[in-house]
Amino acid sequence: MSTFNFPQKRNTIFSCFTQQYRPIVGIESSGWSTYFLTMTPAPIPTYHYPISISPGDIDHMGHVNNAVYLQWVQEAVVSYWEHGSTLEAREQMLWVALKHEISYRMPVFLNDHVEAQVTATGTHGSRASFTTLFKRGDDLATEVRSSWCCVDVTTRRPRRISPDIANIFLPQ
Repeated sequence: MSTFNFPQKRNTIFSCFTQQYRPIVGIESSGWSTYFLTMTPAPIPTYHYPISISPGDIDHMGHVNNAVYLQWVQEAVVSYWEHGSTLEAREQMLWVALKHEISYRMPVFLNDHVEAQVTATGTHGSRASFTTLFKRGDDLATEVRSSWCCVDVTTRRPRRISPDIANIFLPQ
């Protein structure tokens, strides 16, 4: 159990959510400004997607070109959607990438064995966020945080993510 001090907060209960654990609940003990936090591991699923590196992915420096990671993120997140969703949902919704933030940690080379690990991290309205980790064995090569928009297949307009769709990727 972790203990944190929060001055001038008495008789309150609070909660917040993190990517890895939920919920975090704090209850102030009577007369003290000490909160006790209880963390319960969240059953947030991670989708594992194998990456195939081809000679065309290699740049003039001998490692995978940075632009190739964008294609891999697209393939991995879409595969996650296709793997986890129902046929009915796939026939009604598409996903469009809005933003990618890439942190390169180490280069990846032609004969490396790489796996993408995709985790949904949140939804709001028609948007969903994902973290994709590219791992070379146990080593983290690249981390990508991305934001996607759910789009109606027919109208091509943003579509609110329903709770049943969100629960596929972010179970309660």
